[in-house]
Amino acid sequence: MQITIYATIIAFIISLLLGPVVIPALRKFKFGQAIREEGPKSHFKKAGTPTMGGIIFILSITITIFTVVGKLTGALLIALLTTIGFGIIGLLDDSIKIIKKRNLGLRAYQKLIGQITFAFILSFYAYKNTQIGSMVHIPFTNSFIDLGIWYIPFMIFVIVGTTNAVNLTDGLDGLAATVTLIVSVFFAVVTYGLGKKDLSIFCGALAGSLLGFLKFNAYPAEVFMGDTGSLALGGAISALAVLLKMPFIIVIVGGVYVIETLSVIIQVISFKLTGKRVFKMAPLHHHFEQKGEHETKIVAWFAIFTAVLCLIAFLAISI
Repeated sequence: MQITIYATIIAFIISLLLGPVVIPALRKFKFGQAIREEGPKSHFKKAGTPTMGGIIFILSITITIFTVVGKLTGALLIALLTTIGFGIIGLLDDSIKIIKKRNLGLRAYQKLIGQITFAFILSFYAYKNTQIGSMVHIPFTNSFIDLGIWYIPFMIFVIVGTTNAVNLTDGLDGLAATVTLIVSVFFAVVTYGLGKKDLSIFCGALAGSLLGFLKFNAYPAEVFMGDTGSLALGGAISALAVLLKMPFIIVIVGGVYVIETLSVIIQVISFKLTGKRVFKMAPLHHHFEQKGEHETKIVAWFAIFTAVLCLIAFLAISI
């Protein structure tokens, strides 16, 4: 556990050091956030806040892992490459938004192709790995189920769904970072308990880097993580779930991701079928904003909810 703690502290310090370097650079090159016109009016004042801040914790994770481990192999390498890979998709998306000066970056199909590509690589690696294979754990039991030939398409669905769910959660200052920080601590404990030292180090680096990033991303945010950060975080959490053979656990620990996504789906279906909206605005965090709740309070609610869900998830697995 000591090396995981070292990784957490080192990543935290690196994030704190990178912030004052990266944020002014983003501001200098006018990498400012475009705010959706249909979004909450209270967010209009955030227009121009530097985005692509996810670069901070992606670099922090990478530097920390190379510092602590040195040579990367196996699951640790795959987890890091998945994080970076999805981060690159987000980086392209953010870059196009900035260059075109619009809130639309990559086309939906372009983003989906990129996500499916990296999801396939991760799924195929796991499927061919004799220590992982096509077995997945069933929560609240000590049993596993063999998905056989359906493993890869199922995992692609889980990975793409998770990354987009994290992306939807990134709508308030510090929300996605706080929720994912708690989830990463959960996975740090699980990986340590399972004796997976390499992935435990990854979790520590992820948690530490997000803790440092929150110094700049908490309300009022000096920088947004952008799709660069949210997709990278989705990739990181997905990689951990896949490599641990625990894809279903995401539904529990990532309950916030799930309800945020469901709120959008419900809103769209309801409006198309009845012309009426279930929520004042979707995703769910905007619904609470429209009801008059301050975003710091909403972030606190979601953080508490995630912490409780992580406790339930500990009961759902056998370490």
